[in-house]
Amino acid sequence: MTDHRRLSALVVRVLAADPGLRGDAEDACQSAWVDFLRRPPPLRDQTRIGGWLTTVARRHAARAVARRARAAALDRPPVASPEAAFLAAERDTALWRAVDCLPARHRHLLVLLAFRPELSPCELAAALGIAPGSLSVLRRRCLAALRRRLTSEGFSYP
Repeated sequence: MTDHRRLSALVVRVLAADPGLRGDAEDACQSAWVDFLRRPPPLRDQTRIGGWLTTVARRHAARAVARRARAAALDRPPVASPEAAFLAAERDTALWRAVDCLPARHRHLLVLLAFRPELSPCELAAALGIAPGSLSVLRRRCLAALRRRLTSEGFSYP
């Protein structure tokens, strides 16, 4: 077995000994080798390459585990009680019922804001057929009208 294969096997074994990193051991080892090839470390003693690779691979594996944990936390919907879910559904229904009572331009703006949040202000203005400088005025008027409508129906604004 060549030296690089032996070193890779050693790095993978060391990382796989940690149950939290076991699934990422091989990918992390490959990433460490890529780092080594891109920028070889200034090692005076070539016998330290294994330690350097293990350290770099452990860091890659830990970052992969952290990324997955963050993604899982973001994907997990909050647990709501049946009462909270019912109240949220009622609130949403009242909101969209109030939106339906607004003028067409206001409805169009609110639908774009709700379902196309990635649109820039210039894109929003173009979709509405107005000048970009008029967008903030229209949004302010639209939200004020919606707030008045919801307040008249008994909803409070914090």
